[in-house]
Amino acid sequence: MLQSPLREHSRVLGLGAYRPDVIVTNEDVCQWIESSDEWIRQRTGIVTRHRAPADVSVIDMAEAAALEALQKAGIEGSQLGAVIVSTVSHPYATPSAAAALADRIGATPAPAFDISAACAGYCYGIAQADALVRSGTAEYVLVVGAEKLSDVIDNTERSISFLLGDGAGAAVVGPSDIPGISPSVWGSDGGKWDVISMTHSLLEVRDLSLAAEAAGSLATAAKERDDDGGRKLWPTLRQDGPSVFRWAVWEMAKTAKRALDAAGVQPEDLAAFVPHQANMRIIDEMVKQLKLPESVVVARDISDAGNTSAASIPLATHRLLQENPQLSGGLSLQIGFGAGLVFGAQVIILP
Repeated sequence: MLQSPLREHSRVLGLGAYRPDVIVTNEDVCQWIESSDEWIRQRTGIVTRHRAPADVSVIDMAEAAALEALQKAGIEGSQLGAVIVSTVSHPYATPSAAAALADRIGATPAPAFDISAACAGYCYGIAQADALVRSGTAEYVLVVGAEKLSDVIDNTERSISFLLGDGAGAAVVGPSDIPGISPSVWGSDGGKWDVISMTHSLLEVRDLSLAAEAAGSLATAAKERDDDGGRKLWPTLRQDGPSVFRWAVWEMAKTAKRALDAAGVQPEDLAAFVPHQANMRIIDEMVKQLKLPESVVVARDISDAGNTSAASIPLATHRLLQENPQLSGGLSLQIGFGAGLVFGAQVIILP
């Protein structure tokens, strides 16, 4: 790709979203776990979540969101200087979802790569897109958060499965005459690496498969390795909910405040606040700690969409603008946080 001119500023030019048609209610979830609609609403704020059918992939959802974002930004795929997809649920370690997406939307030969930063992945992507545009490496960058989390959960466990949904959100970042993306505040805490994780690694899947071949029966092999009361072959997500909740409530409010300071704005300057849609109680507590005035519109997409990991923030922002078009051009504080543990935040001008 040719080098573009150095740019002093960048901004989000257009957003796109894809929400699967299958809606899973709390009553549906309670077929698999011992719970109730009332308990789930009170503890999480979730009423429904969208999940994709078997024939809809992470790349399919990413493509739909990307095409809308390109249309909103007024550019073609061929004008993209990079394609970034944040996902933890693309079923292939390689090749990347981004490379396939770039081909589908006509962005070849733009560089394309995936990032694995879970629920902070979209903010990580925006940070990278901002740097690519301002450095002249790319004029326009597509950032997509796309997740099919229904592929990596065990519906019968209750630490995280009932929280999660599927979907994709996308943003086109391009040059701007004014600051449209603040300096990003991002980082990680690997000391808490295991509080949100998979049940076991791909190496263990390999070993189980080899054992199954030797035993002549997958059921026999799995039984031989059954050391957690019924572990299944396919790796699925688990979390230590209380630890995640405490970390998100107390540490992420500090990160959000640092992002405001980096942007040089006060809470009353914001038009919107779009936190990762992890839990309604976390969102409400962050609003209190940040002392956001009532004039700030807070995204609460989690009630209908559940937790969609990397897709969470772009989906919530897209919905916020659909329901409140007057917010366009205003400042939005966005913050993502999740498995790693990782976090990222920045203030943007809403497209």
